[in-house]
Amino acid sequence: MVKSKRIRHTVVFKLKHPGGSSEEHDFLTSAQSLASISGVENFELLKQISPKNPYDWGISMEFASQAVYDHYNNHPDHVAFVGNRWLKEVDNFLEIDYQL
Repeated sequence: MVKSKRIRHTVVFKLKHPGGSSEEHDFLTSAQSLASISGVENFELLKQISPKNPYDWGISMEFASQAVYDHYNNHPDHVAFVGNRWLKEVDNFLEIDYQL
């Protein structure tokens, strides 16, 4: 049963870079900077280990409300990360958002 209007934003992804490369490390370091955007809570960068899917990494974060999530999506740092890094360096991804 849905208890509140909190949102958990998750994404699993596979990079174009080889695992363990400096390019992969640089991308992941850049992705971690998203945690500093106001309103982001419980940020996690996760190594995906299940053989049941093709993704290597996951990001999970929470927001207090839809308005806070919208603020994050439109924040200049997030927009720049998506345009300058994500669209160029991510090979494939799956995004799932949950209402908590």
